[in-house]
Amino acid sequence: MSGFVLAENTWLNVNIEGVSKKLEKNIIAHLGTLPESDVQRRAFLFTVDDNTQDALESMGYYHGIVDIDIKETESGPWELNLNITTGDPIIIQWVDIHFTGDMLQDDMFALWLNSLKIKPGDTLNHGVYDALKSQLVTLALARGYFDGHYTKSEISINRDINTAQINIQFDSGKRYQFGDVDFTGSTLNDDVLNALIPFEADAPYATQQLTEFNRDLLDTGYFSNIKVLPQVDKISDGLVPIKVELSPRPSHLIEVGLGADIGNSTEDTFDPRVRLTWRTPQINRFGHVQETSAEWSPERPKILTTYTIPLSHPLDDQLKIKLGLLRDTYGVTQDYDEESRSFDNTGQLESKKYLIGLSRQKRSKSNWLYGYSVESIREFYEQLDTDYDPRFYLIGYNLTKTVRGDNTLDPKSGFRQTYSMEYADPALGSTIRLARLQARFKWIETLFDKHRFVARLDLGANIASDNDISFIPPSLRYFAGGDQSIRGYSYQELGPYIDYTNSDDGLSRQVVGGRYLAVGSIEYQYYLTPTWRVASFIDAGNAFDTGQLEPVVAVGGGVHWISPIGPIKLDLGFGLNETETVARSFRFHLTMGTDL
Repeated sequence: MSGFVLAENTWLNVNIEGVSKKLEKNIIAHLGTLPESDVQRRAFLFTVDDNTQDALESMGYYHGIVDIDIKETESGPWELNLNITTGDPIIIQWVDIHFTGDMLQDDMFALWLNSLKIKPGDTLNHGVYDALKSQLVTLALARGYFDGHYTKSEISINRDINTAQINIQFDSGKRYQFGDVDFTGSTLNDDVLNALIPFEADAPYATQQLTEFNRDLLDTGYFSNIKVLPQVDKISDGLVPIKVELSPRPSHLIEVGLGADIGNSTEDTFDPRVRLTWRTPQINRFGHVQETSAEWSPERPKILTTYTIPLSHPLDDQLKIKLGLLRDTYGVTQDYDEESRSFDNTGQLESKKYLIGLSRQKRSKSNWLYGYSVESIREFYEQLDTDYDPRFYLIGYNLTKTVRGDNTLDPKSGFRQTYSMEYADPALGSTIRLARLQARFKWIETLFDKHRFVARLDLGANIASDNDISFIPPSLRYFAGGDQSIRGYSYQELGPYIDYTNSDDGLSRQVVGGRYLAVGSIEYQYYLTPTWRVASFIDAGNAFDTGQLEPVVAVGGGVHWISPIGPIKLDLGFGLNETETVARSFRFHLTMGTDL
């Protein structure tokens, strides 16, 4: 047992001895606020014995002895000393919980019973008992049993043998059902809104369904404010009408994203990135959506427009039309200097791509996202001093599932798996026959609130004839490096290379990318505060060709701020390997966005 002194007061100091920490806190709560006047002090002292006994009994100690000693002073605060002997506690002998009504056919109450912590042999705690009763009422209301009530709830205590018997009888009555759903404040067609309702007419009421409804309305992006209100006061014939109040989002939304890489690898020391995204959340009453993303960085400007048309469901069945013009750089080009007997960087493999795509994306009941797509690609690039402009018509299929432990921008746990297949064939108008296979995995887990682990694995393969490899455009090949790949190296600078004789009859070398990709990462993050954390990581892998795997490893760490718009990360990576085209390097990476 320990002694405890209540915070000093100009009128009364209180000292508690002989009880555990839990009992201390309970006694303090029952004693209430310390006095601020002589009248309050006398009232406080008058109720000390009763309040202390109530605190002891509420935690099962019915035989407690409270020794009260009051020391009065002419000036300064009085001293109140409580020396407590708790005695033996009351032990729960048995717990009887009995249900009647429609809840007998509801499995949720059986699950609730199995989760209860109170059991025979425990010390009686009135707080636990009251919490149990409150949980049951809350669950009954959440499941639509609005007439539910206790027909009996009592604790029978035998002070002679220090035992207690708990008897609870709850009658749920009938279970109410969902009634009509009334939408206000939206200009969308009724068909679009009704498709979002996650329950059938006359389905059993459950607040979980209303939470899902609210989340789906939010995920559409159509609305700035959403209220899903069960109108319990308007119940009729066992049906609960639902009122949905909606406020449309602004007609146009602009978002700006910033990022940068800084380091001493083959790219410029400073490589900034600016992304501007323009969204039209609701173009018409059918729920069409437009999003245009323009990204600028040196040598790599991109613009991509996606037009989305909801089909049978605004979230679970969408048709997407994509138009894009993308310039990008890859790897490194080097010329051999005979004087220094080394290769000097002279530039990068550059490409310009025109893209038109059509895809349909659907969501299954088990939360898998799957889609079919057709993309037309025309890409222009110069490789080994030769110009190429292959055309591809890619037929694709993709499959993705994401499981999050929570819906925050910084999830504590989760797992994402993505698989994709694409195929092009000369019989369908493509320059060569190509099959592309990709798989990506990301895993997040947090232990003891502060220790967060993030792991990822990216795999890819291109299947094509050896004679056709040079006709695979850079955007469809595999490169490694960058903040989403192997930190410590620059964006897309790693991969297989080819030595060749250039137009000046000199020796050159160019990183042209690989048929295959295998990159993995493990990162440990520690939360200094809820909004700041530090990280350490190791990344490894590379892009490669058959029999030409040259794995590279990078290690590093960073500081992350969990901002209201998502994590902002400053990471520093060190490349541990020196390849034929890249020296050991370091890179700072400034990025913004959620991990999952």
